[in-house]
Amino acid sequence: MTIFDTKQESTDLKAKLFRGFADPSRFSIIETLRDGPLTVGEIVEETGLSQPNTSNHLNCLADCGLVRRERDGRYVRYELSDERVAGLVVLAEGLLADIANGVYACTRYDSGRVDETDASQTKTQKETA
Repeated sequence: MTIFDTKQESTDLKAKLFRGFADPSRFSIIETLRDGPLTVGEIVEETGLSQPNTSNHLNCLADCGLVRRERDGRYVRYELSDERVAGLVVLAEGLLADIANGVYACTRYDSGRVDETDASQTKTQKETA
């Protein structure tokens, strides 16, 4: 059984899933939650992120289904929504053990930021299309 009508929809949805892992702040939160459920304050302490930034990323991760929240008295505890989320991180670690040099050397998607030159070229291309 497949949830996709086309191969392109499948590819697009998988790429969207990995965007959840692509932001260093979100990834830091995901890694921290591998050890078990935590409150926002505990995540802030573990990751060094600011509280507003952490809350924003937790909402994003929860909305996308990678993290779930559960009320625990006055607090809300966050945890990975599925053990396979942690499994993807473990697989990434194993893959990096073999290909880290190539990833370090890669300049094509170094920080996830769009270069200003690339952004202006893309804008110009869209305007002329």
